[in-house]
Amino acid sequence: MMVDDSGNLSVEEWLSRAQELVPVALKKAREVKGFPGRWRMIISKLEQIPNRLSDLSSHPFFSKNALCKEQLQTVSKTLNEAVELAEKCMKEKYEGKLRMQSDLDALSGRLDLNLRDCGLLIKSGVLGEVTLPSSVASTSAAPEVAVHGNLRELLARLQIGHLEAKHKALDNLLEVMKEDEKNVLAVLGRSNIAALVQLLTATSPRMREKTVTVICSLAESGSCENWLVSEGVLPPLIRLVESGTTVSKEKATISLQRLSMTAETARSIVGHGGIRPLIEICQTGDSVSQAAAACTLKNISAVPEVRQALAEEGIIKVMMNLLDCGILLGSKEYAAECLQNLTSGNDDLRRSVVSEGGIRSLLAYLDGPLPQESAVGALRNLVGSVSTDILISLGLLPRLVHVLKSGSLGAQQAAASAVCRICASTEMKRLLGEAGCIPLLIKMLEAKANGVKEVAAQAIASLMSLAHNCREVKRDDKSVPNLVQLLDPAPQNTAKKYAVSCLFLLSSSKKCKKLMISYGAIGYLKKLTEMDIPNAKKLLERLERGKLRSLFSRK
Repeated sequence: MMVDDSGNLSVEEWLSRAQELVPVALKKAREVKGFPGRWRMIISKLEQIPNRLSDLSSHPFFSKNALCKEQLQTVSKTLNEAVELAEKCMKEKYEGKLRMQSDLDALSGRLDLNLRDCGLLIKSGVLGEVTLPSSVASTSAAPEVAVHGNLRELLARLQIGHLEAKHKALDNLLEVMKEDEKNVLAVLGRSNIAALVQLLTATSPRMREKTVTVICSLAESGSCENWLVSEGVLPPLIRLVESGTTVSKEKATISLQRLSMTAETARSIVGHGGIRPLIEICQTGDSVSQAAAACTLKNISAVPEVRQALAEEGIIKVMMNLLDCGILLGSKEYAAECLQNLTSGNDDLRRSVVSEGGIRSLLAYLDGPLPQESAVGALRNLVGSVSTDILISLGLLPRLVHVLKSGSLGAQQAAASAVCRICASTEMKRLLGEAGCIPLLIKMLEAKANGVKEVAAQAIASLMSLAHNCREVKRDDKSVPNLVQLLDPAPQNTAKKYAVSCLFLLSSSKKCKKLMISYGAIGYLKKLTEMDIPNAKKLLERLERGKLRSLFSRK
């Protein structure tokens, strides 16, 4: 029934053709005697087509829309197939009963798809979005509106049509996203996200691969995480991490890495069984997948209530193995951060990390040229769970000195905090002083960050209770000026009480007292005395006595 001039027909002509074919197909279908159940089903679907065509044709932009024309062509093709199959059944000219049953089931499926797609075209609003009214086309904004219209049409194709058409739409979308991701994100709607999430479970592995590549880009853009999660993206992503192709695994893991940055989503990943597949990627994946899986698990470990579940899946050993043998530096860093999270505030997990040899792995990782904050933070969490003899035998002290000298500011802060935690005994204070910590801690007092200055001052105050260390602080030219600066009474200066303690211990030296006075300590201490900072009053009295003596001696 289809003729050769079909390519030149207008939308209206295709509509007429489809409308003419419906009664023909229905008449033929009703005359068939064989396969009665299947034909009843087909007839009920054929009867719904006129209403769908009427809804479609009554849309204001019906005649200007390429998707309408394609949809009418598809409907006409399906109606022609219905006529042909009906004629074959009536004449009983078919290859076999099973084959005909299969053909009828396929026809029924295509009719379902045609009805669904006609409905989607109307409900999704794509007809109004795709077409440009002539008034808009003449404005200066036309190029951008045209781009958005074309993108909406492309996104609509993800929801409409058969598998091959969706493959093509995904290919086109991937190309567009490479060139113009910003415009794609501008027109992306929730229904498009839902359509993409559905395609993640398509039977074709290639389709799943293309879809997860698009979803990975969307997740990395940071603009539609909530939509992705609320439309149910997590379970199919986890299944792809578990059993997808190499590309699918990588893209799914990177998507989860991005989505797991919020605590709520991190909990959902655990709830949907995501820990085990991610741990397996850490053990067997390529470098990119391994780093993404380690980062996802690190993000999950930031949520206190799921840490026990992570431990039960064997995460401690896996993260230590990454620290020792991770392919990328990033993997090692994420592993250290994960161990830092696991060991913060949980004695059982600290003991587990220690018993698995975690301190040795973290110390070995710190030997690198740029020791990272996370590894030092994890060590700081663990030092209280081990005897000082073991810490010394494992070589903790030279590593702390290395971090104080070469680490990032955050790493230095964590190292100074570790010093505070381990220097309870006189012997440990002596060893830390001999290792060379003191000049490095004094230099840290010059940092801009209040937290860094506070922990450095606290560490110095702890070490100075040993006379030998106190003498070393006195010998350092920077100690008094740096500590006096920390007497600033401003609320954000949290180091002032430690600075007072240090300066009080130094005030037995005449030279140090003179320096304190010359750097303006008295003015600061008067304010600190009013604020009831411990020892501020005593130190002020000492300095004022010294000032009076020097005045009398000059006379």
